[in-house]
Amino acid sequence: MIVHIVERRVWEQARLAGEYRAASLATEGFIHTSRPEQVLPVANRFYRSAPDLLLLWIDPQRLLAPLCYEASDGEVYPHIYGPLNLESVLRISALAPDADGVYRFLN
Repeated sequence: MIVHIVERRVWEQARLAGEYRAASLATEGFIHTSRPEQVLPVANRFYRSAPDLLLLWIDPQRLLAPLCYEASDGEVYPHIYGPLNLESVLRISALAPDADGVYRFLN
């Protein structure tokens, strides 16, 4: 299982479009994802206090686009090289920070 953090409004637009294309797909050529144990550090580094975030729990075997694991900042992260097909998303959960803006728990 891999996980992608997305704003709720962006995900709702993707559902209507029939596929998800993160902004990073256009700028970097891939969609950033994480292994479950990497989600909280990523959320706290890049999304601190952001409201209304979702976690997309993705089955890598259902992806239509290529998935590559690549080193970044001393870790290895999964990157999706193409749009995310909606059928690969097995579960969606909310990601909410504590009152101090820190993410401590995954739902």
